[in-house]
Amino acid sequence: MIPILLVVILVTVLVSFKGFNDPSFFSKYEFHIGRIQNGEKYRMISSGFLHADIGHLFFNMFTLYMFAPIVISYYSSFYFILIYAGSLLVGNVLTLSFYKNNPYYRAIGASGAVMGVLYASILLNPGMNLYLFFIPIPIPAYIFGIGYLSYSIYGMKKNNDNIGHAAHFGGAIGGFVLTLIKSPEIISNEPILVGLLLIPIIVLFVLIKTNKL
Repeated sequence: MIPILLVVILVTVLVSFKGFNDPSFFSKYEFHIGRIQNGEKYRMISSGFLHADIGHLFFNMFTLYMFAPIVISYYSSFYFILIYAGSLLVGNVLTLSFYKNNPYYRAIGASGAVMGVLYASILLNPGMNLYLFFIPIPIPAYIFGIGYLSYSIYGMKKNNDNIGHAAHFGGAIGGFVLTLIKSPEIISNEPILVGLLLIPIIVLFVLIKTNKL
């Protein structure tokens, strides 16, 4: 395994297991709107290393393990970390903005950061296919990306579960933007792909602007 990827996964696993067994530790570092608004900004980053349970942790780290090597091979370990941390931060900033009037809103997980890496890998490897456990045929990665963001908009609108849809969306935006900043030629080489991935992002901001979310 690539050393920097191993470090990220190992640190996340260790912190998550600490949180599983220490409620006070978990409470101190989780994403909590009220606490963040009162000055505990570190939660914007620390919450990305906590997870709800082993299944949640495994899904995020497995997804990261599958797609991070694509980003690292195209760029470098440093830019991978920049995309990972930047996507985590953008995801939590969007969540903070979206739920700013709900001081009791809480969230944890690396999903935003992982989504950023996933979207970066889609842009870097447009022909990539995904194989999902419940669908026996390969799915183009960009179709999965568009579908996932569309589902996230639906989840944000319904707001009836405990899934951090805003963080997923913000993370995807972070990975999308940071990749195009690093490789702007993707816009001219893959204009249709870039346009398709932009559609749910534009829809989200239109819904927010018209107060329909």
